[in-house]
Amino acid sequence: MALRNHSTINEFILLGLSADPKVQVLLFVLFLGIYLFTVMGNLMLLLVIRTDSHLHTPMYFFLSHLSFIDLCFSSVTVPKMLENLLSQKKTISVSGCLAQIFFIITTGGTETCLLSVMAYDRYAAICHPLLYGQLMNKQWCVQLVWASWGLGFLDALINIILATKMDFCDAYMIPHYSCELPSIFSLSCSDVSTNLIVMLCSIIPHGIITFLLIFFSYICIIFTILSITSTSNRSKAFSTCSSHLTAVIFFYGSAFLRYLVPTSDLPLGLIFSVLYSVITPMLNPLIYSLKNKEVKAFVRRTLEKYSQSFPWRNNEKE
Repeated sequence: MALRNHSTINEFILLGLSADPKVQVLLFVLFLGIYLFTVMGNLMLLLVIRTDSHLHTPMYFFLSHLSFIDLCFSSVTVPKMLENLLSQKKTISVSGCLAQIFFIITTGGTETCLLSVMAYDRYAAICHPLLYGQLMNKQWCVQLVWASWGLGFLDALINIILATKMDFCDAYMIPHYSCELPSIFSLSCSDVSTNLIVMLCSIIPHGIITFLLIFFSYICIIFTILSITSTSNRSKAFSTCSSHLTAVIFFYGSAFLRYLVPTSDLPLGLIFSVLYSVITPMLNPLIYSLKNKEVKAFVRRTLEKYSQSFPWRNNEKE
Protein backbone atom coordinates (compact mmCIF):
# COMPACT_ATOMS: atom_id res chain seq x y z
CA MET A 1 0.00 0.00 0.00
CA ALA A 2 2.59 2.51 -1.03
CA LEU A 3 1.69 6.16 -1.27
CA ARG A 4 1.80 7.95 -4.59
CA ASN A 5 4.75 10.29 -5.06
CA HIS A 6 2.54 13.38 -5.48
CA SER A 7 1.88 13.69 -1.72
CA THR A 8 3.87 16.67 -0.49
CA ILE A 9 3.87 15.88 3.23
CA ASN A 10 5.12 12.72 4.92
CA GLU A 11 3.56 12.92 8.35
CA PHE A 12 0.57 14.19 10.29
CA ILE A 13 0.34 15.74 13.74
CA LEU A 14 -2.22 14.14 16.06
CA LEU A 15 -3.58 16.89 18.30
CA GLY A 16 -5.02 14.34 20.71
CA LEU A 17 -7.53 14.94 23.47
CA SER A 18 -5.83 17.88 25.20
CA ALA A 19 -2.97 20.34 24.73
CA ASP A 20 -2.44 20.86 28.48
CA PRO A 21 0.68 18.93 29.64
CA LYS A 22 -0.80 18.27 33.09
CA VAL A 23 -4.01 16.92 31.59
CA GLN A 24 -1.96 14.77 29.19
CA VAL A 25 -0.19 13.10 32.11
CA LEU A 26 -3.52 12.35 33.77
CA LEU A 27 -4.89 11.01 30.49
CA PHE A 28 -1.80 8.83 30.06
CA VAL A 29 -2.30 7.24 33.48
CA LEU A 30 -6.03 6.77 32.82
CA PHE A 31 -5.69 5.23 29.37
CA LEU A 32 -2.70 3.11 30.36
CA GLY A 33 -4.85 1.61 33.11
CA ILE A 34 -7.73 1.07 30.69
CA TYR A 35 -5.46 -0.57 28.12
CA LEU A 36 -3.83 -2.89 30.65
CA PHE A 37 -7.27 -3.85 31.97
CA THR A 38 -8.43 -4.45 28.37
CA VAL A 39 -5.48 -6.70 27.59
CA MET A 40 -5.70 -8.68 30.85
CA GLY A 41 -9.50 -8.95 30.71
CA ASN A 42 -9.64 -10.24 27.15
CA LEU A 43 -6.66 -12.58 27.63
CA MET A 44 -8.30 -13.96 30.78
CA LEU A 45 -11.56 -14.57 28.92
CA LEU A 46 -9.68 -16.30 26.09
CA LEU A 47 -7.84 -18.48 28.61
CA VAL A 48 -11.05 -19.36 30.49
CA ILE A 49 -12.88 -20.37 27.31
CA ARG A 50 -9.97 -22.40 26.01
CA THR A 51 -9.30 -24.16 29.34
CA ASP A 52 -12.81 -25.08 30.48
CA SER A 53 -14.33 -27.86 28.37
CA HIS A 54 -17.82 -26.81 29.54
CA LEU A 55 -17.38 -23.61 27.54
CA HIS A 56 -16.59 -25.31 24.23
CA THR A 57 -19.94 -24.30 22.72
CA PRO A 58 -20.83 -22.04 19.76
CA MET A 59 -21.67 -19.08 22.01
CA TYR A 60 -18.27 -19.16 23.72
CA PHE A 61 -16.52 -19.90 20.42
CA PHE A 62 -17.86 -16.60 19.10
CA LEU A 63 -17.10 -14.88 22.39
CA SER A 64 -13.46 -15.97 22.21
CA HIS A 65 -13.17 -14.39 18.77
CA LEU A 66 -14.87 -11.23 20.05
CA SER A 67 -12.26 -11.03 22.81
CA PHE A 68 -9.45 -11.43 20.27
CA ILE A 69 -10.95 -8.72 18.04
CA ASP A 70 -11.35 -6.35 21.00
CA LEU A 71 -7.72 -6.97 21.91
CA CYS A 72 -6.64 -6.11 18.35
CA PHE A 73 -9.06 -3.19 18.04
CA SER A 74 -7.75 -1.52 21.18
CA SER A 75 -4.10 -2.21 20.28
CA VAL A 76 -4.45 -0.44 16.93
CA THR A 77 -4.97 2.99 18.50
CA VAL A 78 -4.22 3.08 22.23
CA PRO A 79 -0.41 2.42 22.20
CA LYS A 80 0.14 5.27 19.72
CA MET A 81 -2.14 7.53 21.76
CA LEU A 82 -0.14 6.73 24.92
CA GLU A 83 3.12 7.46 23.10
CA ASN A 84 1.87 10.85 21.90
CA LEU A 85 0.55 11.82 25.33
CA LEU A 86 4.15 11.78 26.67
CA SER A 87 5.88 12.96 23.49
CA GLN A 88 6.63 16.50 22.40
CA LYS A 89 6.49 15.48 18.74
CA LYS A 90 3.00 14.02 18.33
CA THR A 91 3.40 12.80 14.78
CA ILE A 92 2.45 9.78 12.71
CA SER A 93 3.67 9.04 9.20
CA VAL A 94 1.15 9.16 6.36
CA SER A 95 1.73 5.47 5.66
CA GLY A 96 1.39 4.70 9.37
CA CYS A 97 -1.84 6.71 9.47
CA LEU A 98 -3.28 4.78 6.51
CA ALA A 99 -2.21 1.49 8.10
CA GLN A 100 -3.99 2.50 11.30
CA ILE A 101 -7.15 3.34 9.34
CA PHE A 102 -6.97 -0.02 7.55
CA PHE A 103 -6.79 -2.00 10.79
CA ILE A 104 -9.46 0.12 12.50
CA ILE A 105 -11.92 -0.58 9.69
CA THR A 106 -10.93 -4.27 9.54
CA THR A 107 -11.33 -4.93 13.26
CA GLY A 108 -14.34 -2.65 13.64
CA GLY A 109 -16.08 -4.16 10.62
CA THR A 110 -15.32 -7.68 11.82
CA GLU A 111 -16.73 -6.87 15.25
CA THR A 112 -20.02 -5.62 13.80
CA CYS A 113 -20.37 -8.84 11.79
CA LEU A 114 -19.46 -11.00 14.77
CA LEU A 115 -21.98 -9.24 17.02
CA SER A 116 -24.70 -10.02 14.46
CA VAL A 117 -23.51 -13.65 14.29
CA MET A 118 -23.74 -13.87 18.08
CA ALA A 119 -27.30 -12.48 17.92
CA TYR A 120 -28.19 -15.22 15.42
CA ASP A 121 -26.66 -17.78 17.77
CA ARG A 122 -28.92 -16.57 20.62
CA TYR A 123 -31.90 -16.60 18.24
CA ALA A 124 -31.18 -20.23 17.29
CA ALA A 125 -30.69 -21.25 20.94
CA ILE A 126 -33.89 -19.61 22.27
CA CYS A 127 -36.28 -19.77 19.31
CA HIS A 128 -35.24 -23.19 17.95
CA PRO A 129 -33.62 -25.07 20.87
CA LEU A 130 -34.33 -28.54 19.42
CA LEU A 131 -32.57 -27.63 16.15
CA TYR A 132 -29.74 -25.66 17.79
CA GLY A 133 -27.13 -28.39 17.26
CA GLN A 134 -27.94 -28.53 13.55
CA LEU A 135 -28.24 -24.78 13.02
CA MET A 136 -24.97 -24.01 14.83
CA ASN A 137 -22.72 -26.94 13.95
CA LYS A 138 -18.96 -26.52 14.21
CA GLN A 139 -18.32 -26.13 10.48
CA TRP A 140 -20.99 -23.44 10.12
CA CYS A 141 -19.63 -21.54 13.14
CA VAL A 142 -16.12 -21.49 11.65
CA GLN A 143 -17.50 -20.29 8.31
CA LEU A 144 -19.40 -17.47 10.02
CA VAL A 145 -16.24 -16.28 11.78
CA TRP A 146 -14.19 -16.38 8.58
CA ALA A 147 -16.97 -14.53 6.74
CA SER A 148 -16.92 -11.83 9.45
CA TRP A 149 -13.16 -11.35 9.05
CA GLY A 150 -13.48 -11.41 5.26
CA LEU A 151 -16.14 -8.70 5.13
CA GLY A 152 -14.19 -6.50 7.54
CA PHE A 153 -11.02 -6.90 5.47
CA LEU A 154 -12.83 -6.23 2.17
CA ASP A 155 -14.46 -3.11 3.56
CA ALA A 156 -11.08 -1.79 4.73
CA LEU A 157 -9.31 -2.69 1.49
CA ILE A 158 -11.81 -0.84 -0.71
CA ASN A 159 -11.58 2.34 1.35
CA ILE A 160 -7.81 2.30 1.87
CA ILE A 161 -7.02 1.84 -1.82
CA LEU A 162 -8.88 5.07 -2.56
CA ALA A 163 -7.28 6.81 0.44
CA THR A 164 -3.78 6.13 -0.93
CA LYS A 165 -4.65 8.29 -3.96
CA MET A 166 -5.42 11.37 -1.87
CA ASP A 167 -3.16 14.44 -1.96
CA PHE A 168 -2.07 16.03 1.32
CA CYS A 169 -0.52 19.43 0.66
CA ASP A 170 -0.72 22.04 3.40
CA ALA A 171 -3.02 20.93 6.20
CA TYR A 172 -1.45 18.20 8.29
CA MET A 173 -2.98 18.50 11.77
CA ILE A 174 -5.54 15.85 12.76
CA PRO A 175 -7.81 16.98 15.63
CA HIS A 176 -7.96 13.46 16.96
CA TYR A 177 -5.91 10.96 18.99
CA SER A 178 -5.81 8.46 16.11
CA CYS A 179 -6.24 8.28 12.36
CA GLU A 180 -9.77 7.61 11.25
CA LEU A 181 -11.04 7.86 7.72
CA PRO A 182 -13.36 10.86 8.31
CA SER A 183 -10.52 12.75 10.01
CA ILE A 184 -8.22 12.84 6.97
CA PHE A 185 -10.84 13.92 4.42
CA SER A 186 -10.62 17.55 5.53
CA LEU A 187 -6.80 17.45 5.19
CA SER A 188 -6.79 16.49 1.53
CA CYS A 189 -6.28 19.11 -1.18
CA SER A 190 -7.72 16.74 -3.80
CA ASP A 191 -11.35 15.87 -4.47
CA VAL A 192 -12.56 13.40 -1.82
CA SER A 193 -16.17 13.13 -2.98
CA THR A 194 -15.54 9.62 -4.35
CA ASN A 195 -13.85 8.58 -1.11
CA LEU A 196 -16.78 9.92 0.91
CA ILE A 197 -19.36 8.18 -1.29
CA VAL A 198 -17.47 4.86 -1.13
CA MET A 199 -17.15 5.15 2.66
CA LEU A 200 -20.85 5.89 3.03
CA CYS A 201 -21.77 3.06 0.63
CA SER A 202 -19.56 0.51 2.36
CA ILE A 203 -19.30 1.30 6.06
CA ILE A 204 -22.87 2.52 6.61
CA PRO A 205 -24.64 -0.40 4.83
CA HIS A 206 -22.21 -2.74 6.60
CA GLY A 207 -23.22 -1.30 9.96
CA ILE A 208 -26.92 -0.96 9.16
CA ILE A 209 -27.33 -4.48 7.76
CA THR A 210 -25.58 -6.10 10.71
CA PHE A 211 -27.60 -3.91 13.10
CA LEU A 212 -30.87 -4.93 11.41
CA LEU A 213 -29.88 -8.60 11.70
CA ILE A 214 -29.36 -8.07 15.43
CA PHE A 215 -32.60 -6.10 15.73
CA PHE A 216 -34.79 -8.71 14.02
CA SER A 217 -33.06 -11.54 15.89
CA TYR A 218 -33.97 -9.88 19.18
CA ILE A 219 -37.53 -9.18 18.05
CA CYS A 220 -37.97 -12.94 17.54
CA ILE A 221 -36.18 -13.66 20.82
CA ILE A 222 -38.39 -11.25 22.79
CA PHE A 223 -41.60 -12.76 21.39
CA THR A 224 -40.33 -16.25 22.18
CA ILE A 225 -39.36 -15.29 25.75
CA LEU A 226 -42.74 -13.62 26.35
CA SER A 227 -44.47 -16.81 25.25
CA ILE A 228 -42.69 -18.81 27.98
CA THR A 229 -45.09 -19.43 30.86
CA SER A 230 -42.51 -20.23 33.54
CA THR A 231 -41.06 -17.11 35.15
CA SER A 232 -37.77 -18.83 36.01
CA ASN A 233 -37.33 -20.16 32.46
CA ARG A 234 -38.18 -16.74 31.05
CA SER A 235 -35.57 -15.11 33.29
CA LYS A 236 -32.98 -17.73 32.37
CA ALA A 237 -33.61 -17.23 28.64
CA PHE A 238 -33.27 -13.47 28.94
CA SER A 239 -30.09 -13.71 31.03
CA THR A 240 -28.34 -15.57 28.18
CA CYS A 241 -28.90 -12.51 25.97
CA SER A 242 -28.31 -9.64 28.39
CA SER A 243 -24.50 -9.61 28.07
CA HIS A 244 -24.57 -9.59 24.28
CA LEU A 245 -27.29 -6.93 24.18
CA THR A 246 -25.28 -4.68 26.51
CA ALA A 247 -22.18 -5.05 24.31
CA VAL A 248 -24.24 -4.23 21.19
CA ILE A 249 -25.67 -1.06 22.73
CA PHE A 250 -22.22 0.23 23.77
CA PHE A 251 -20.53 -0.50 20.44
CA TYR A 252 -23.24 0.41 17.93
CA GLY A 253 -24.48 3.43 19.84
CA SER A 254 -21.10 5.19 19.98
CA ALA A 255 -19.91 4.04 16.51
CA PHE A 256 -23.07 5.19 14.73
CA LEU A 257 -22.96 8.57 16.45
CA ARG A 258 -19.33 8.98 15.39
CA TYR A 259 -19.76 8.06 11.72
CA LEU A 260 -23.16 9.66 11.08
CA VAL A 261 -21.32 13.01 10.94
CA PRO A 262 -18.05 11.94 9.21
CA THR A 263 -16.51 15.41 8.82
CA SER A 264 -17.23 16.61 12.35
CA ASP A 265 -14.25 17.61 14.48
CA LEU A 266 -16.28 18.50 17.54
CA PRO A 267 -15.11 17.27 20.98
CA LEU A 268 -18.26 15.14 21.05
CA GLY A 269 -16.86 13.12 18.14
CA LEU A 270 -13.73 12.40 20.18
CA ILE A 271 -15.84 11.18 23.07
CA PHE A 272 -17.77 8.80 20.81
CA SER A 273 -14.49 7.52 19.34
CA VAL A 274 -13.08 6.87 22.81
CA LEU A 275 -16.27 5.01 23.75
CA TYR A 276 -16.26 2.53 20.90
CA SER A 277 -12.51 2.12 20.32
CA VAL A 278 -11.14 2.28 23.90
CA ILE A 279 -13.90 1.81 26.46
CA THR A 280 -15.98 -0.90 24.75
CA PRO A 281 -13.06 -3.36 24.30
CA MET A 282 -12.39 -2.97 28.04
CA LEU A 283 -16.02 -3.42 29.07
CA ASN A 284 -16.83 -6.49 26.94
CA PRO A 285 -14.87 -9.04 29.00
CA LEU A 286 -16.17 -7.41 32.19
CA ILE A 287 -19.77 -7.59 30.95
CA TYR A 288 -19.52 -11.22 29.91
CA SER A 289 -17.68 -12.22 33.08
CA LEU A 290 -20.04 -10.54 35.55
CA LYS A 291 -23.25 -11.63 33.81
CA ASN A 292 -22.17 -15.16 32.91
CA LYS A 293 -22.63 -17.91 35.48
CA GLU A 294 -20.40 -20.38 33.63
CA VAL A 295 -17.45 -17.96 33.49
CA LYS A 296 -17.87 -16.96 37.16
CA ALA A 297 -18.11 -20.62 38.16
CA PHE A 298 -14.89 -21.46 36.32
CA VAL A 299 -13.02 -18.52 37.89
CA ARG A 300 -14.29 -19.56 41.32
CA ARG A 301 -13.19 -23.17 40.81
CA THR A 302 -9.78 -22.03 39.58
CA LEU A 303 -9.24 -19.73 42.57
CA GLU A 304 -10.27 -22.48 44.99
CA LYS A 305 -7.97 -24.94 43.25
CA TYR A 306 -4.92 -22.68 43.48
CA SER A 307 -5.73 -21.43 46.97
CA GLN A 308 -5.65 -25.01 48.25
CA SER A 309 -2.03 -25.29 47.17
CA PHE A 310 -0.94 -22.38 49.39
CA PRO A 311 0.97 -23.31 52.57
CA TRP A 312 -1.47 -21.67 54.98
CA ARG A 313 -4.34 -23.77 53.61
CA ASN A 314 -2.35 -26.94 54.27
CA ASN A 315 -1.56 -25.76 57.82
CA GLU A 316 -5.25 -25.08 58.48
CA LYS A 317 -6.12 -28.65 57.49
CA GLU A 318 -3.49 -30.04 59.87
